[in-house]
Amino acid sequence: MSYFAHESSYIDEGCSIGDGTKIWHFSHVMPRCIIGKTCNIGQNVVISPEVVLGDNVKIQNNVSIYTGVTCDDDVFLGPSCVFTNVINPRSAVNRKSEYLKTHVGKGASIGANATIVCGHDIGKYAFIGAGAVVTKHVPDFALVVGNPARQTGWMSEYGHKLIFDEKGDAFCPESGAQYRLENGVVRKIN
Repeated sequence: MSYFAHESSYIDEGCSIGDGTKIWHFSHVMPRCIIGKTCNIGQNVVISPEVVLGDNVKIQNNVSIYTGVTCDDDVFLGPSCVFTNVINPRSAVNRKSEYLKTHVGKGASIGANATIVCGHDIGKYAFIGAGAVVTKHVPDFALVVGNPARQTGWMSEYGHKLIFDEKGDAFCPESGAQYRLENGVVRKIN
């Protein structure tokens, strides 16, 4: 075994777990999940069947990731955030054939207690504020907050708010990387 799993965790058969991944107390990884290398899965996390996580995904305590969710490399999932997979759940109605997919792009961060309503993708390096309720697609590098979540700005790959000048250029104060905002789309220049 090239990953660590705490003795209180449950890992169902048919999962693929990458080298260096750590799975902590009372977490449950369900069948047919694919978990990348060097992931850290906190305490009391549920990863439902067929979820796919890239490399270096960090999942804090009490997170629920349901079938239909995929996360690219370097995604951060804050404490107690949750994904859904059925838009109109009812206990007495089986809707497993209606699961909607959600994709979280590379380097995105989802804050504590945020809810991602199924069928809405999170762009790469997007930043979802604590407690936000995401009810629509989130663009790359976008900062969204509130219920329902609304965009209030843009974030760098290092997680700093970007301030664009009149030409549409901004610089990350930590990395020095340049970003350009054109037609409502942010891209990294260098």
